[in-house]
Amino acid sequence: MSDNSNITFWDHLEVLRWTIIRIVIVFFVFTIGFFYFMPKLFDHFILAPCHSDFFLYKFFELVSFDSPFFPDFSKPDFHVDLININLASQFIMHISSACWFAFICTCPYIIFEIYRFISSALYKKEKNSVLLAFIFGTIMFYIGCCVSYVMVFPLTLRFLSQYQVSAEIPNQISLNSYMSNFFTLILVMGLVFELPLVSWLLSKLGLLTKSFFRRYRRHAVVILLIAAALITPSGDPFTLMIVFLPLYILYEISALFVKKEVPV
Repeated sequence: MSDNSNITFWDHLEVLRWTIIRIVIVFFVFTIGFFYFMPKLFDHFILAPCHSDFFLYKFFELVSFDSPFFPDFSKPDFHVDLININLASQFIMHISSACWFAFICTCPYIIFEIYRFISSALYKKEKNSVLLAFIFGTIMFYIGCCVSYVMVFPLTLRFLSQYQVSAEIPNQISLNSYMSNFFTLILVMGLVFELPLVSWLLSKLGLLTKSFFRRYRRHAVVILLIAAALITPSGDPFTLMIVFLPLYILYEISALFVKKEVPV
């Protein structure tokens, strides 16, 4: 049984208050740390995809071959120059980026504090299930963020930064535009990788079964291809498949986490 029978409403509020205080303190400490190291993070991590020596470009340059279906990574002069057009943008971006990275890094601790707060209201079996769900969801979110940084964002940046509707219009990419796309793609892919966890939760609620994945597999392939094309609008089949394959693998993994139909 749960062990909260003797805890009053005000006791819960007190526990919640200290939970929030601990989360805020840890987040604040991480934010200060990232604020201090942010210039180095920008030079060696955030802006790394702007240069031709980014490891993904070098890898594709080694394995590339002459084919209309394979993008050209052989340009050693690839470089994206960012500009700043607002007086306070760099300072605001410095602070917001520190907060964003602090949130990403403190996510496991935040999830642990949330679990510790709600665990007193759960039974032992429920505690184990919720803890495993939190851990699995956190791991999948980080994997999605890594996939976005390593593959999705660099390929999108490389295409869009070189695309011109007219040779008379040069590309001048602002810092705000770059960082907006950087954070958005990483966050979106992190959330997309939560699909197996969402499927498991819906299965626990009886809203999703394996037959759904079998019945709509062909529809899912089409939808995932469209989603991959929207995420990386480069137009070449290689880049499309680079994004599509992880999404489809997520679909199949989600099916593994869903229970079979209960015979009537």
